Amino acid sequence: MKLTLRLAAVYNIIWGIWVVLFPSQFFALTGMEQLNHPLVWQGMGMVIGVYGLAYWWSSYDPIRHWPIVAVGLLGKVFGPLGFIFHYFRGDAPLAFGYTLITNDLIWWIPFSMILYKAHQSGWKLTDV
Repeated sequence: MKLTLRLAAVYNIIWGIWVVLFPSQFFALTGMEQLNHPLVWQGMGMVIGVYGLAYWWSSYDPIRHWPIVAVGLLGKVFGPLGFIFHYFRGDAPLAFGYTLITNDLIWWIPFSMILYKAHQSGWKLTDV
């Protein structure tokens, strides 16, 4: 659990820094039209980077800090759902979906396993 959360932390922090420092690069790689206001995308990078910090801190006691993992998993489920919605509307190219593999999909099983372990241990939201 500790390793999973630390890998997620490092990945999110690196991805967040990349998006903040080079906001146009992602759109160039996916063939998408550049944003008129890159600060919106940079704001997303900042949020993802902050998630990385939360994952790192939660790695010290994953069972106790399961709500952080739960919020992370929700984001990793809703992100792909949002992509599917926008892909079928024609708003997002398929190339955008490749980011879902490393940003979201690979974390579903390990994050779910952490939450299952937390559930087995009897932790409740009121315990945090």
